[in-house]
Amino acid sequence: MSGLRERKKLATRTALADAALRLCVAHGLDGVTVEQVATEAGVSLRTFFNYFSSKEEAVVAGDVATAAAFVQAFADRPREEPVLRALHAALVDVVPDRIDPERVAQLRALRRTPALLPHQIAAFAVQERELAAVVAARVDVDPATDLYPAMFAATVMATLRVVVGRWLEAAERPELSELIGVMIDRLDAGFATAGLDR
Repeated sequence: MSGLRERKKLATRTALADAALRLCVAHGLDGVTVEQVATEAGVSLRTFFNYFSSKEEAVVAGDVATAAAFVQAFADRPREEPVLRALHAALVDVVPDRIDPERVAQLRALRRTPALLPHQIAAFAVQERELAAVVAARVDVDPATDLYPAMFAATVMATLRVVVGRWLEAAERPELSELIGVMIDRLDAGFATAGLDR
């Protein structure tokens, strides 16, 4: 029963997020009310606020869900697997299947709205902290005294946004998994070697 309840909650959350994105792309963030989002999703206003505190939070929810799924996939990788190999596997398993180019392109256009920025930053900061905690557990260090987990998590989240952005803007779009492979190779090589192999 609890599994069914969780699936229903996820379906409602997804419906609200989809409705918020769809309406705000069509009418602009300022042209949409929370009431309209709830109506579009077929739920009450009270139900909306059970899931989101604002329409801005609902708009960025899809990206948050993808990030959360990636962090969970990374946490589920075998403990003996090297960190970058586990990262690569988790990204390839989760990200390409969850990124619809049209939807992400719409969201990227909508993100130019300044009011969304604090919600994006707050949402990704949560996932970044969760990734750092998973990394700390995997490499058995104390994140309070060792910078590695936080630096790793921040670098991965920022680099992933760059990779997805480059993929969306490419005239001939390669496989996203290929760009993820390039990302992992660059992270493995480190910035000090950039350009030295040319």
